[in-house]
Amino acid sequence: MKTKSKIIGIITLLFAAGLYYYVALPAINIHSADIWFFVLFLIAAAGVIYAVKNKIRRHEIRDSKVLKGIISLFVVLLAIYAVGTILSSPIVNAKKYQSLLTVQEGEFTKDVEELSFDQIPILDKDSAIILGERKMGSMSDMVSQFEVDDSIYSQINYQDRPVRVSPVRYANIIKWFTNRSEGLPAYIMIDMASQTTSLVKLEEGMKYSTSEHFGRNIYRHLRFHYPTYIFDELSFEIDEDGVPYWVAPVAKYNIGLFGGRTVGRVVLCNAITGETEDYAIEDVPEWIDHAYSASLLIELYDYYGSLKHGFINSVLSQKDCLVTTNGYNYLAIDDDVWVYTGVTSVNSDQSNVGFVLMNQRTMETKYYKVEGAIEDSAMDSAEGQVQNLGYVATFPLLLNISGEPTYFIALKDDAGLVKKYAMVNVQKYQLVAIGDTVSQCEDAYNNLLFSSGIKEVAEDTREVLEISGNITKIAQGVVNGNSHYFIMVEGSEEIFDVSVVDYIDIIRYEIGDEVTMEYKEGEKTNTVLSVK
Repeated sequence: MKTKSKIIGIITLLFAAGLYYYVALPAINIHSADIWFFVLFLIAAAGVIYAVKNKIRRHEIRDSKVLKGIISLFVVLLAIYAVGTILSSPIVNAKKYQSLLTVQEGEFTKDVEELSFDQIPILDKDSAIILGERKMGSMSDMVSQFEVDDSIYSQINYQDRPVRVSPVRYANIIKWFTNRSEGLPAYIMIDMASQTTSLVKLEEGMKYSTSEHFGRNIYRHLRFHYPTYIFDELSFEIDEDGVPYWVAPVAKYNIGLFGGRTVGRVVLCNAITGETEDYAIEDVPEWIDHAYSASLLIELYDYYGSLKHGFINSVLSQKDCLVTTNGYNYLAIDDDVWVYTGVTSVNSDQSNVGFVLMNQRTMETKYYKVEGAIEDSAMDSAEGQVQNLGYVATFPLLLNISGEPTYFIALKDDAGLVKKYAMVNVQKYQLVAIGDTVSQCEDAYNNLLFSSGIKEVAEDTREVLEISGNITKIAQGVVNGNSHYFIMVEGSEEIFDVSVVDYIDIIRYEIGDEVTMEYKEGEKTNTVLSVK
């Protein structure tokens, strides 16, 4: 009977251990806090099972050598975990934490080029979710079975375009059961600049996702393939051919047992086939945009900025302590995604001392010393310009507009749709321009820069030239609301732009008439200064 009781106890313990592992999926790695809890759970469960099977009461625990040994082992491991946690913390390793991130001084106008309007991501994640749901709602053949996974919407660069992507998911457990053999048939892709929403249908469905169950659940699939890896934040991406992948960064602990988390490797999992590829962080393909999560990069910079003079200083006097502001956004530079956030003093006074850009593929970090308004102040300034409409500002995107660091802000109505745009000067946040389009907003912003003296009109040093000849072509057009005539003369392939407002007599000229014009050369047309 005793042997049978032991066997039953062992089977019960193994079943509990297997169930815990299958559900919690702890990494079998000494640096994983989850595996320590797993082992402590097993020891505690073994103690309980032993006490129950042997009917040991509370006052009899001291008389049981086995139970005392189990309790002692539990206490020792718990103590090791507690000591390891303290010895891995910034309290005793401030210098090591501060040096986890290498920060370079950057030159804003050089590093951040002026973007064309069709490359500016004007939508945030909330707006992307609304557009995705509308697109999904219009797909009558799918909407009853699937819905968009609005918890993902990874922002990536796809074929030099800023887009957000998210897979569809099963609408419920019944829809999973009836559709799992074919998998998830599509993913949503939203162009963040043009607001174009596409539902990309796949020839073969995605068999591995967060909405799958059992072995095809992406977390369980990765754990069973890589039992020792401690995975960081999972993201959904597509390669340059539109093939969907799960990107799983593998955490690397650089300080003690549990401290100094960065990324050491990246596992790619094909969402359709489940095939995996394992890369060292320095060897990841260039199309990958999320090797380092935004939250991890911001955490690392906060260590860098606040621990310059040790942990005690970061808590008490806080001399020279800097931290990131309460939000972030993304910027596309050279086909990589960079996290942007402002940097302010610990005792924030509603102003930034600068800002940082952090590369999500390489962890490269650049600091720009540009004093100005904190993002919240810029958002308040933008909302103040349209307070009668009740629009709400999105978190700013940092742009280079005419060589000036500028907050670009989308203004949304109650339905979450973008209605207007705002540009706010970082250093002088009282300079706010509003427009119905990005182009209108930029024109208004540049006018503010000129009128405030921040930007001066460049001296026109182009040479004044003269041409005479018979008119071979003449056409009328409108530029910025003003009438213009565009003329070509015999013997020249150039186009000459004549403003009707400045030279009203131009309307008297016809093809074949002789004309003499003074002009300055331009890129596409020459600007006419006088007509004879």
